[in-house]
Amino acid sequence: MYPALAVVEALAPGEDAVLWVGGQGGMEANLIQRAGIPFDAIPAAGVHGVGIARLPGNLLRLLRGWFKSRRILAHFKPDALLFTGGYVAVPMALAALGRPKLLFVPDIEPGLALKVLSRFANWITLTVDETRAYLPKGKGATVTGYPLRKSLVRTNPPAARAHFGLRDDLPVVMVMGGSQGAHTINQVIFRHLSNLLDDCQMIHITGTTDSEAAEHARQSLPADKQERYLHFGYLHEEMGIALSCAQLVISRAGASTLGEYPAYELPAVLVPYPFAWRYQTMNAEYLAARGAAILMPDAEMDAQMVAIVHDLLQDPNRLASMSIAMHALSRPDAAGRIADLVRKLAEGHPLPAEEQA
Repeated sequence: MYPALAVVEALAPGEDAVLWVGGQGGMEANLIQRAGIPFDAIPAAGVHGVGIARLPGNLLRLLRGWFKSRRILAHFKPDALLFTGGYVAVPMALAALGRPKLLFVPDIEPGLALKVLSRFANWITLTVDETRAYLPKGKGATVTGYPLRKSLVRTNPPAARAHFGLRDDLPVVMVMGGSQGAHTINQVIFRHLSNLLDDCQMIHITGTTDSEAAEHARQSLPADKQERYLHFGYLHEEMGIALSCAQLVISRAGASTLGEYPAYELPAVLVPYPFAWRYQTMNAEYLAARGAAILMPDAEMDAQMVAIVHDLLQDPNRLASMSIAMHALSRPDAAGRIADLVRKLAEGHPLPAEEQA
């Protein structure tokens, strides 16, 4: 969702009419409408890894999604379509045969839905060059990097810490426990919170379901450590300020780690979600192999978290080296480049020769 939102932001205001088509239910509609973008929803459901009992119902939802997509296309008449993945996009891609389509692949290895979508796309944009190995032969692709929202702008670190009332004499660790599948990260943080706060201050994005547990964990701390622990169910416009505070981040290894952490030169301890096939593991391995992150298996998190965080915070030279390695992977112009390609497709212009390699 966020990569597409970043590209929409990069399109010239007032010049490009945009309609966002997403799934029914969930928080997507609220976030998109909050951004002032018209939204419509289609029924859809996954089929990969679905049990035999659910498969007929999910296939029926996909068929209904295809019919709804045809109605949307007939009414809105888009000149081009942008896809960023997920099974919701499949009915629309099938309904939009013959219309120009651009696909952005966020993870290093695309999931099943993205692999299907890649066969319908006129052009593909990639976060990293390594993704080419998973694309159909002969498909044109451009490495753009991961597009970031305009709100994710680095703030001066002292000003960022002052915004949240944090001290200047202790490092800040940010924990991203609010994404799907990150509940176990939250639980480990809660269990070891007092020991972790011996070395740092913490901004913890817990997700709304763990907000109450986070406050209970905070209340169990001594008064001085309570002041060092800030928890939020979710952050909108303040996320960029929070990232600017941190010297280290702990999170899963979704595709956003390939774009957001490099933009903030932020060393990472990455714990791939063990039930997300291998996509998150490959993202984490990519960053770890370049010296920008440490990969921590989910099963070892409870035993290793405190020691690894302690060792990193006590070794500023290593943190600085990881920060430099992370910054080297940054591509700050990704959203604008993808927006330019969408316009070219919409206007029927050929892509530049250097992008057709």
